[in-house]
Amino acid sequence: MASKSEAKKSHVVLVPLPIQGHVNPFLKLAKLLHHKGFHITFVNTESNHNKLLESRGPNSLNGLPYFRFETIPDNLRPNNNEDVTQNIVPLLCKSASRNTSFVPFCSLLSKLNDHSDSNASPVTCIISEGSMSFAFEASEYFGLPYLFFSVHNACGFMSFMQCRNLMERGVIPLKDASYLTNGYLDTIIDWIPGMKNIHLRDLPSFYRTTDPNDKMLDFFLDEFERVSKASAIILLTFDALEPELLDALPSVFPKLYTIAPLQLLLDHTVEKDLDSIGSNLWKEEAECLQWLNSKDPNSVIYVSFGSVIVMTPQQLVELAWGLANSKVNFLWVIRPDLVVGETVVLPPEFLLETKDTGLIVDWCPQEQVLNHPAVGGFLTHCGWNSIIESISSGVPLICSPFSSDQPINRRYVCSEWGFGIEMDSNNINRDEVEGLVRDLIDGQKGKKLRDNVIEWKRKAEAATCSNGSSYLNLERLANEVPLLK
Repeated sequence: MASKSEAKKSHVVLVPLPIQGHVNPFLKLAKLLHHKGFHITFVNTESNHNKLLESRGPNSLNGLPYFRFETIPDNLRPNNNEDVTQNIVPLLCKSASRNTSFVPFCSLLSKLNDHSDSNASPVTCIISEGSMSFAFEASEYFGLPYLFFSVHNACGFMSFMQCRNLMERGVIPLKDASYLTNGYLDTIIDWIPGMKNIHLRDLPSFYRTTDPNDKMLDFFLDEFERVSKASAIILLTFDALEPELLDALPSVFPKLYTIAPLQLLLDHTVEKDLDSIGSNLWKEEAECLQWLNSKDPNSVIYVSFGSVIVMTPQQLVELAWGLANSKVNFLWVIRPDLVVGETVVLPPEFLLETKDTGLIVDWCPQEQVLNHPAVGGFLTHCGWNSIIESISSGVPLICSPFSSDQPINRRYVCSEWGFGIEMDSNNINRDEVEGLVRDLIDGQKGKKLRDNVIEWKRKAEAATCSNGSSYLNLERLANEVPLLK
């Protein structure tokens, strides 16, 4: 392992995509590297930096001498009162462009390399995502190693990397809108290395476009080019979870580190000096933990669709009545912007009927919730952070994917790993919700899924213990970062 004195010569700059589900794992990785002795600079966009200060307090990002936060400008929140979560993807593509961020990021790197700051050491490498194109271009400009950190699992990462192949094979873009409903999405994709029994509908939702000039397809083509030039790739998974994919990936990306679950690795760290630094962009309503204390073990269904997903008013109401009719205790996260273009309004009759069985919050400390003994299931959009946190906590899932990599995550959770059941997010129906929630919390199906996920939890714990695969890969990363070219 790199010694503390040696590693301080290594200064890692981390630049996440400014979405909650990306900031969280990046901050955890930053903490792990800091515990290995690295000098860390964590770069937020100005809008996210301000949101973190709003939610966590004015001194929450003060950091330490060798762990500090910096900002670069963005265009996401020109008005401090404006919330752009509902239209985040195209804005991010614009915000992460070279024209917007390259020059200020290069200025930041130059400042960090200024030896007038006695606490600073020159920047050794940049860890970012392919979608943050300016970070990759800056690494080339400064002659620095660039590490690509995919906050997805191996199946999600491999799926995103298939854009060019799908286009060259004529699979995408779709010929017209009828291909969304005529069975075409059931086309079997049997040529992706390490993946089997995959259909087109299982691949990321961005591929379901009819526009040959779709900006997101161009975005992924460009991202693949950047990823292929990275000095190394870090994947948010562990070896026992995806062995076939992890056997296939090194032939395309030879320098690969699988490091997860990150929180379990952090739990093993002795130094706790960074524990108070969090990454939630909304104020957590910790009172929900007291409410959970009043409930029996495995009696509560936790419901959350992450930080970006939006629903229609009809979807919200159907979900609400499904929860109410199940008679199961529920903790439901409803962000103020969860409903498309509208204020969230729940029927008064629903609120009256569920006053003793349900609790609704704007945001919550999700990992603490999932680790609470009262929580027996999780109704989720299948974002990868939520899934890996469920594995770490031993909580089975109802999988209701909406977009991005969520369909492929659903496919693996339900068909390969066996700790989730599917729910149709396009046609949320109160009767289906009622039945699935009852099955998960009280039925034999739920018991089997719970047994399966607890077994995966054991494997995750083994991966993060001393001499486990993720533990050793973190050690290897710490030793090899100073040597990367």
